[in-house]
Amino acid sequence: MENLFATLDALAVADLIKTRKVGARELLDATLARLRAVNGRLNAITDFYEGDLLERSIAAAGEGPFQGIPFVVKQLMADCAGTATTLGSRFFAKEPVAAADSTAVARMRRAGLVIVGRSNTSEFGLAPTTEPAFGGATVSPWRDDLSPGGSSGGSAAVVAARALPVAHATDGGGSIRIPASLCGLFGLKPSRGRVSLAPLGETLAGAGAQLGVSISVRDSAALLDAIAGDAPGDPYSTPPASGSFLDATQRPPGRLRIAFMHALKGRVPLDPALVAGVEQTAALLSELGHHVEQAEPELDGAAMGAAFGTVMAANTFTNIQLRANGRVPGAGDLESATRLTAEAGSKISADTYIRAVQTFHRTGRQLGSFFERYDILLSPTVARTHLPLGTVRMDGSLALYEEGLAPMVPFTSVCNMTGVPAMSVPLAWTGDGLPIGMHFVGRLGAEEMLFSLAAQLEQARSWRERRPPLQA
Repeated sequence: MENLFATLDALAVADLIKTRKVGARELLDATLARLRAVNGRLNAITDFYEGDLLERSIAAAGEGPFQGIPFVVKQLMADCAGTATTLGSRFFAKEPVAAADSTAVARMRRAGLVIVGRSNTSEFGLAPTTEPAFGGATVSPWRDDLSPGGSSGGSAAVVAARALPVAHATDGGGSIRIPASLCGLFGLKPSRGRVSLAPLGETLAGAGAQLGVSISVRDSAALLDAIAGDAPGDPYSTPPASGSFLDATQRPPGRLRIAFMHALKGRVPLDPALVAGVEQTAALLSELGHHVEQAEPELDGAAMGAAFGTVMAANTFTNIQLRANGRVPGAGDLESATRLTAEAGSKISADTYIRAVQTFHRTGRQLGSFFERYDILLSPTVARTHLPLGTVRMDGSLALYEEGLAPMVPFTSVCNMTGVPAMSVPLAWTGDGLPIGMHFVGRLGAEEMLFSLAAQLEQARSWRERRPPLQA
């Protein structure tokens, strides 16, 4: 069977299944064969469903908008009944299998998605790359010496390779948007509380979110329609949208007030390709009728970085303790940077942690004030054009880890701290043909506006014909 995902998105193929022009089982078998073949090069999927587990997954899929579409779920922040959630860690690799689906996963199944495996992630999602010691490095389909980014790099790699049209991804500091940028995909991080994390309460003081990466804008919009909404007892919720997110992709966004920035105060100047990408995108937005000007919010970058580090370290320590249920990590059970982060977290006082959370909230107020004057903030997604394997080191000191981390998250992590939605859209390219994502941030609850703008940009400057050398 030909690879329909080479040219069609998930919603288009689901329509072929619903109208019986394509057999669901035939599509599934052919997709699994291609996934296995491409995974030999990418190392993007850690576990394939087989036998009874696969049959139960097929039976659990509903007749929703994604009817019959194969799908993988990241090994982080989401449980799938019958499989262990390893968090990319050797220490949790032998955990008992999950007894039930997470709320979002159950909703994915009801939407018609057939879960066929779990995708690779960095250990606990700490690194903006996907090179865990447990399971090994995922490589980019664009070039095999590059990382697809992380921590949702496994999902991004298989979608970029056209083995799947859409896949699950999570985001605690940029982990949807970073691999979307480096792989030439669309990726949107929803507002805090838009998608339930149940049975979890929150992650990283509310910084964590989940959705997916996709080739088309409308697939991500339909996925958000399928899994959005809180669950009983959730600590956060976002006001409901005025309509469906898929409908938002089918209407113009109107004339938006867009600010753009391509500099980082006190940091090394950005690569000229990133600056050019922002300026070209700003020009395109102006041509589309939007009001565009250079501006940026007044934020305390040093305070934000310290606060995020505090929250990350404290959560890493506590989450290991809770999940381990009394087990103590032995030598080699955790990667060096993970262990050192947890050790740092064990020494953080309640006062220091609360002050860090207050910095999150203060930053949210400052960003909220900025969005009274503008609808959108544009920047690069990542402060580098590509990510060679081994750049972000998890096998040494915290200083070495942080050195690789710093250029990856300066534009993305503020959205996690403040809970606002943001998306990476593949609108620029390096001279040697690698994708560069442009980052668009909106006010809390503004996913409809972001999807409308993304669809407008997709129509004006389609990226779907640009494909990596390695394809399924």
